[in-house]
Amino acid sequence: MRYWIETLGCPKNHVDSEKLAGLLESQGYDVAPSAAQADLVVANTCAFIEAAREESIETVLELADQKREGARLVVTGCMAERYGDELSSALPEVDLVAGFGESLTLTSGVATTPVTLRKRPALAFDLLNLPRPKTSSPWAYVKIAEGCDRRCGFCAIPSFRGDQRSRSVQEILGEARALAEGGVKEIVLIAQDLASWGHDRRRGALGEAVEVLDEGGSQPLIELTNTLSREIERVRLLYLYPSGLTSGLIDAILATGVSYFDLSLQHASRRMLRAMRRWGDSTRFLERIEAIRSRDGDATFRSSFILGYPGETEDDQRELLEFIEAAQLDWAGFFTFSREDGTYANDLEGQVPHELALERLREVSELQDSITARRRDALVGTRQRLLIDAPGVGRSVRECPEIDGIVMVDPALDVGSMVECEIVASHGTDLEAVAV
Repeated sequence: MRYWIETLGCPKNHVDSEKLAGLLESQGYDVAPSAAQADLVVANTCAFIEAAREESIETVLELADQKREGARLVVTGCMAERYGDELSSALPEVDLVAGFGESLTLTSGVATTPVTLRKRPALAFDLLNLPRPKTSSPWAYVKIAEGCDRRCGFCAIPSFRGDQRSRSVQEILGEARALAEGGVKEIVLIAQDLASWGHDRRRGALGEAVEVLDEGGSQPLIELTNTLSREIERVRLLYLYPSGLTSGLIDAILATGVSYFDLSLQHASRRMLRAMRRWGDSTRFLERIEAIRSRDGDATFRSSFILGYPGETEDDQRELLEFIEAAQLDWAGFFTFSREDGTYANDLEGQVPHELALERLREVSELQDSITARRRDALVGTRQRLLIDAPGVGRSVRECPEIDGIVMVDPALDVGSMVECEIVASHGTDLEAVAV
């Protein structure tokens, strides 16, 4: 029996797919060369925004056309969890709609109602802590928590991923060690709210570190980062809520040698951030960024922003543009607001026309593109230690895998090796380097 998994959405979904692959292999399945040659075809879907849902549906229909006669097509992931009833009714091509932790290999039955309305069936497995198959890549995502305790105005994720559920230190460390033994040189820690890792375990009296984000308190992620950095060469942190970026956590990140700060900012206008039910404003963000740069002038920054959130005005747009110019981020992603059922923002007054939101997105994207290009140009002539991800492809600590640009190198360099290189050219987001 052979399987094929098609993964959509964020890095967290990619980790889920790897763990599903490990589960299927433990049940006797082998990976197929393509969907058309598989006995079991799995679509691990995304439901974050409307565009992601449309892509997921298109992919499911494409897989239905590709699969051979007699093969089973299963839809899992966020869309299956959130829209089980709608999917099973609207997609007769699908054999099974399975939410998180539900078996992919049942001979009958489908999920029949959305997760917010139905009682969950008995789970067949704990997706978060499944073992994963050996990877051929020198880097890997490690998901350290599932769900989120925050209730941002635009986000439906807690409605189908649930409240935060953190893995234990032992579980995370065991996975990281197994990856390192398999040749992984870099792990990328991911969670919906990474800086809050471990707090739910304390609230549940599970005996781990105290839940405090205030300066001077303890923060579980600090010790975890310190521990993992002793086990593996590179530790990178993604999705940091800005109020969780304490001085102690900054120290821990800088100590890893991977001075990469992925801050989930979403806007710069204080008025808009409060409407989004989020912390911060442009002044506080800039203070935090400058404080880090004063300690490490080579620190790299990434963030994401939403354009067209209900009530956004030209003044809010102007403040965001001023922030983008002042912050000089290395990388940034921009998205237009998507109305999501069950979220605070879905029914807010002042909905911004989509075309206006797109116009604002284009304006900030153009500014950020020019900043990113200048910051990449400035690296020409510098020396960087690169991890060779694939033939001809390397990354320094400045580039997150699958998200940022790459560094083009000699294809003869060994995959998985660390190589000192000089940057000799810049090509937009990508760089070119030679070994020294």
